[in-house]
This record gives sequence, structure tokens and C-alpha cells, in this order.
Amino acid sequence: MKLGEALADRADAVRRVEQLRTRIVANARYQEGETPAEDAGQLLAELDEVLARLETLIRRINRSNSSFPVPGIGTLTDALARRDVLRLRHAAVSAAADAAAGGRGPARQLRSELRMLAALPVAQLRQRADGLARDLRELDVAIQRANWEADLLD
Repeated sequence: MKLGEALADRADAVRRVEQLRTRIVANARYQEGETPAEDAGQLLAELDEVLARLETLIRRINRSNSSFPVPGIGTLTDALARRDVLRLRHAAVSAAADAAAGGRGPARQLRSELRMLAALPVAQLRQRADGLARDLRELDVAIQRANWEADLLD
């Protein structure tokens, strides 16, 4: 099995856990004289099975991520950490550019009102954000490629 397949299976398992949780909560209590739509105990048993499978998948995915090399970066785990930080950096730089550019609140209506000035160079920040977005896209492609090249470890 490829790592990409395992990631898809993990996403399915996470969705299944949430569905089961919702169904368990909906059927955990019922009115006297009625019967619940589903057996909450049976749903809990199914939840335990899905969670056990999910734990195994997560362990195998993490083991695979930490051993598969990504050229120029290190391991796949290193690439994922870098992607997380790039996303945070891009969001922060974009927010700084937006704040410095204004766009929030009403503009000056009278000459006697004080003008708001940008404390940061908006054009440079936007250019930096564009570069970060490009780096993020390129890294995402490398991660996706690795996901479909790497075999899932036991």
C-alpha cells in the first residue's frame, strides 16, 4: 500500500469516527416505552474497531513519514513541518499587508481628521506573500509526489 492510499484511508476513518459519535449521542438515551433507532452499545463496539484501525494507520503513516526522504528537504516529516510553518508565515505576512494597506474602517471624512499611515511597506509584503505562496505550492507538490511514491511501512 502506498502512503497516499493510507492517508485517504485515514481521512475516511476520521469521518467514520465522527459519524459514529453523532449516532451514538443521538441514541444514547430514549424515552420510556420507545425503542432507540439504533443500538448505542453496538455503535460503541463499531467505534472501538474503527479507532483501533485508525491508530494503526496513524502509527504506520508517522513511521513512513519519518523515514521517506524528500530531496532538498530531509524526510517527509521535515517537509510537513516546513509546510505548516510556511502556511503560518504566509498568513501572518498577508495579514500584515492587509492591515498596513488599510481597508478596515471608514476613510477620513473631514480634513481635520488624522490620516492613517502604513507602518509597513505594503508592496514588499505582498511580494513576499506571493513568494511564500509559490514556495508553499511547490512544497505541496513535492509532498503529494512523495505520498504516492512512498510505501507504507509496517
